[in-house]
Amino acid sequence: MHKSRKGSKTKRPRRKQAKVGHVDRRGPGPVTEDERLFSRRVSDFEVAEARRPPKVERLAEILEPIPDSALKDPWRVFRIMGEFVDGFDALARIGPAVAIFGSARTPRNDPDYRAAMETCRLLAEAGFAIMTGAGPGIMEAANKGAQLGGGLSIGLNIELPFEQDVNRYVDLSLTFRYFFVRKTMFVRYSEGFVIFPGGYGTMDELFEALTLIQTGKVHNFPLVMFNNRYHSSLVRWLKNSVLAEGKISPEDLDIIITANSPEEAAQIIMEAHRSRNGGELEVKVADAAS
Repeated sequence: MHKSRKGSKTKRPRRKQAKVGHVDRRGPGPVTEDERLFSRRVSDFEVAEARRPPKVERLAEILEPIPDSALKDPWRVFRIMGEFVDGFDALARIGPAVAIFGSARTPRNDPDYRAAMETCRLLAEAGFAIMTGAGPGIMEAANKGAQLGGGLSIGLNIELPFEQDVNRYVDLSLTFRYFFVRKTMFVRYSEGFVIFPGGYGTMDELFEALTLIQTGKVHNFPLVMFNNRYHSSLVRWLKNSVLAEGKISPEDLDIIITANSPEEAAQIIMEAHRSRNGGELEVKVADAAS
């Protein structure tokens, strides 16, 4: 595991929690609704709130006529709600899981394909379910590794203009119309993300997670970027441009943890889970890799 601090103008002591990849960004203040959604525990307050009848508020006056197309929008709420209900119902009992992201275009003879498969085999043998976008490339490798490790292999597919088939290594498959519903499922039901080399979609998931951690919406959530060679230019840009111009704080870079081997990536996730849950997940990487 490598965390470069090159480029920082001031030297600060390393924080122990950053070594295992779970940076707790929770600050003072009330708990937000996003935090309640992504929390892995349901509070008494939430149970009481769920039992209250919903409030319906309408405008007293509508100053301008509503186009016919806009009248369809409220009905889409039911479709969106149905996707959330189906996702929550299907994933609520899967146990600890890890979300794996990476390019659908990665060929099977690529070293990253083999690394994703081995990383997920180790995590599955440790007791984690594996969640992917259900497609080919890195997603296929991750789902295959989950099955090789005897774990639950989950694919959260998305409807696209060009059809994306679910790979053959998925045990539990869900298909979503809306990206934002699918993203919620990844964050809500995973213990952390492992980001393998990928394109726009992978970068979207990466920066979504970075934002949630930076703003304190999720806590103790390990974010592992696999393959330093591929990601080094991005990390350099974050330091030399984004940080240098004051767009982020130096501690925001602590969110990013990098790994170059399956054992290293799996260990980061395992240690973060043990730290958060008091050692409930007992595993030894050396045994799993043998």
